[in-house]
Amino acid sequence: MDNEKVLSVKDLHIHYITRNMGTCRAVNGVSFDLVAGETLGLVGETGAGKTTIARGIMRLVSDPPGKIISGSIEFKGEDLLKMPLNKMKKYRGNKISMIFQDPMTALNPIDTAGAQIMEVLKLHSGLKSRGELEKKAGEMLEMVGIPAGRLKDYPHQFSGGMKQRIVIAIALACSPELLIADEPTTALDVTIQAQILDLMNKLKNDLKTSMILITHDLGVVAEMCDKIAVVYAGEIVEYGTARQIYKETAHPYTIGLFESLPSLTGEETRLKPIKGMMPDPSNLPSGCCFHPRCPYADQGCKDARPKLLDIGSGHLVRCHKTPAPPAAK
Repeated sequence: MDNEKVLSVKDLHIHYITRNMGTCRAVNGVSFDLVAGETLGLVGETGAGKTTIARGIMRLVSDPPGKIISGSIEFKGEDLLKMPLNKMKKYRGNKISMIFQDPMTALNPIDTAGAQIMEVLKLHSGLKSRGELEKKAGEMLEMVGIPAGRLKDYPHQFSGGMKQRIVIAIALACSPELLIADEPTTALDVTIQAQILDLMNKLKNDLKTSMILITHDLGVVAEMCDKIAVVYAGEIVEYGTARQIYKETAHPYTIGLFESLPSLTGEETRLKPIKGMMPDPSNLPSGCCFHPRCPYADQGCKDARPKLLDIGSGHLVRCHKTPAPPAAK
């Protein structure tokens, strides 16, 4: 892995502005970098803002009601937010691809699997003839473990795992330099999950692709990711290498996520869920957004928003009590 910076997100703010709920502050000052060949995991509860970050990178935030308020998203030195839309369209599916969350809805039910792969190839690969497009589409299906002879089958003729493989084939058809995978295994059973993750790892290594993986599954993160960003209420509250996050856990929210997992070796007989719920993005708490649920919070946590501080070797934590209380044993 070299150190060429593929993606640099700086101080990104994304809001959803609605008549009934007011302004929902979905992403609030997110910053991170991604180097060539690296995998970054975005983890956190539902509603944390992970998918909105991904859609912001792809410039697929629906406007209205969504709006990218401020910040920059540089892909290999070019700010995607300042790029003309017609140029951005040439990047999507070509240099930057996204595997969407639900393969059942990501695929068009009235087009064959082959037609949907060929559509991407026709737009970005330079292939023109029907024969060339069909051959390449067949190769992509074979690469994800589906016989090329099923090019003319429709989505309803495939199982859930095979639909996910087709979505991956579409995303990788033009060998993108950056792949964003939004919960690529959520709807699949455990056996198929393992197959899909092994496939993604193999393709990522073969194609030298950088990846952002969005997931709730901390086991998947441990297996797939070089670095991890823990997201809460639209902010990164902890960021570091996989080893730092798992072995030197520092933020109370991250500690809570690990304590809520079952352990095969621990002595605990009951899980320890994080009390409370993710805050309403249209009415975020004052100070630290996690303070209403944090067992260590005091008045200072309620009064002032903590900064994201480096507690050593690039391990970043957003907590007034940095270094935060040690993880429970």
